[in-house]
Amino acid sequence: MTISYEKFGLKEVINASGRMTILGVSKVSEAVLAAQRFGGEHFFEMADLSVQTGAYIAKLLEVEDAQIVSSASAGIAQSVAAVIGEGSTFHAYHPYTEKITKREIILPKGHNVDYGTPVEVMVQQGGGQVIEAGYANMCSPEHLEMMITEQTAAILYIKSHHTVQKSMLTVKEAAEVAKRHQLPLIVDAAAEEDLFKYINDGADLVIYSGAKAIEGPSAGLVIGKKSYIEWVRLQGKGIGRAMKIGKDNILGFTQAIEDYVANGSESGDAMKARLAPFVEAVNQIDGLAARVVQDGAGRDIYRGSVTVTGDKSAKEVIAELKAKNPAVYTREYQANNGIIEFDIRSVNEAEMKKIVTRLKEIM
Repeated sequence: MTISYEKFGLKEVINASGRMTILGVSKVSEAVLAAQRFGGEHFFEMADLSVQTGAYIAKLLEVEDAQIVSSASAGIAQSVAAVIGEGSTFHAYHPYTEKITKREIILPKGHNVDYGTPVEVMVQQGGGQVIEAGYANMCSPEHLEMMITEQTAAILYIKSHHTVQKSMLTVKEAAEVAKRHQLPLIVDAAAEEDLFKYINDGADLVIYSGAKAIEGPSAGLVIGKKSYIEWVRLQGKGIGRAMKIGKDNILGFTQAIEDYVANGSESGDAMKARLAPFVEAVNQIDGLAARVVQDGAGRDIYRGSVTVTGDKSAKEVIAELKAKNPAVYTREYQANNGIIEFDIRSVNEAEMKKIVTRLKEIM
């Protein structure tokens, strides 16, 4: 059986927007595909598979325990349900019961963002109630601390380029507040590349996306304190049942983590080197000015930033890039400022040349 874009009437996509869920996030390696195939072709005691792969990953990442879930979003919901249920089987079955009174989840106001769905929706799905601390452009440890009550179940910190970056407390500062009040700190680090930093900064649970920096299949990872991970695992009998992950993706993701720890990801210097001819070519096009910029959240990620100064607006150029086959997707966050960003982590040299050709046609 042949699989192709044509079979399903789909357009080919050049993904210059980054590891984005709307495009299927990332490509997987042959080693990951082999692990997925092994999973698909064999049977397992699923509870044992969950525990044993978690223990294997925990050893790789030097943490107490780990649990693979279906996505980073599921990781937020199941972590919230875990900390408000505190290991109770009854509460795992019924995270919305009125018998739970301690369900407030505090997070900085500037972290309550929409990353494809609102953070507060995932908190609510886990039975939590969002309590915002500080202001949209500022949150200090004191702002966080003043919101803690007897009903507080946890502190949540969103480490993401989507969140407000300026005047925000660090993960380490949030961990210090949590520790003083004997509360768990949950860090959503879905797209982050460092699998060690946030645990070392004092977080109790850290959540990663499987298909973003780690380049695995659709999955999520929760790492941290053993007691809290056991509570997360218990959610498989509760809301996690609607978010379960298959054996093939569990094994594929475990392989992806092992490969990522061993090999890392493309360095910023390598990205800048690959961007150089692209930027040079774009700068030859009338109405466009290109340069290399670093990721706004300070990660070791570099992109091509193209300012549109011609007759067409950045939004018009973006729309035309998407219109044909292959469709070219870019980062659109600064389109209102006349800027289009090109993330080339999933773009090869041939595709970059296609992008330049399309830009010449459009301009």
